[in-house]
Amino acid sequence: MYRLRVMAICLAMAAGSKIVLSADKGDAKKGKEIFDQCAVCHNADSEDKKVGPGLKGLFKKEKMGNGKKPTEANVRERVNEGAPGMPPYKDMLSDQERDDLIAYLKTL
Repeated sequence: MYRLRVMAICLAMAAGSKIVLSADKGDAKKGKEIFDQCAVCHNADSEDKKVGPGLKGLFKKEKMGNGKKPTEANVRERVNEGAPGMPPYKDMLSDQERDDLIAYLKTL
């Protein structure tokens, strides 16, 4: 009986760690390719404004232009819903493409 409990606990821990490891599910290399369409309006290598704000260090900033903290959820919402002068991308990008884009933005 003891072995079964230990085994169950180990399996639960392994499953839990797999969930944690899959939290960063995007591919930054693919995200960089997706960002090419964003680069028309956003700088990736500086904070200087083009049409939209420069995105260098986005996830290190205290807040985004809309006043929200740049968390993965808030950046995803911004990408999905757009902003004044920025189209919504919820119907233009797949979930995986958004994951990849966010993974890339985290590298800036």
